[in-house]
Amino acid sequence: MVCNRCIKVINDELIKSKIDFANIELGVITFNKIISKNDKLKLVSILEKEGFELVYNRETKIINQVKVLVIKNIYHNENNKMKQSYSNYLAENIKIDYSIMSKLFSDIEGKTIEHYIIEQKIERVKELLIYNELSISQISYELNYSSPQHLSRQFKQITGFTPSQFKSIRKRKKIDTI
Repeated sequence: MVCNRCIKVINDELIKSKIDFANIELGVITFNKIISKNDKLKLVSILEKEGFELVYNRETKIINQVKVLVIKNIYHNENNKMKQSYSNYLAENIKIDYSIMSKLFSDIEGKTIEHYIIEQKIERVKELLIYNELSISQISYELNYSSPQHLSRQFKQITGFTPSQFKSIRKRKKIDTI
């Protein structure tokens, strides 16, 4: 689960299926006790129905952790206060050497962690542009860009539109599809 909408959907489905759980966060469901095989099958079915999967292997767990940390940082934190690089932030939180994590991510996802971060930031920029509450300068500060020009260049490189052009067409992806 990579967004609040995803969490709500899974939460509602678990309650409806009477699967006892303690908490749901981005990418993680915790249970009060070990769940039965029957409940695990129901859980897998619920996740698949909603476009998710139960993560079993170590590599997939690492990729999931990277995505969750990036999304939390971009969407749920005041990331302009982040004083360290993403490589240090991810390595510190996942407890794996960044070069190993980066290679694993690229091999499995087909893109670099840096490109994934850029895609997520651009989707956040789109969201903030649609809300129309912040200027490009404020958005660039919020998302820790070096300047509004850097944000605009990157935005055009990824979307093919300037931020102003985008405001007039208002088209964005769901973050869980990136």
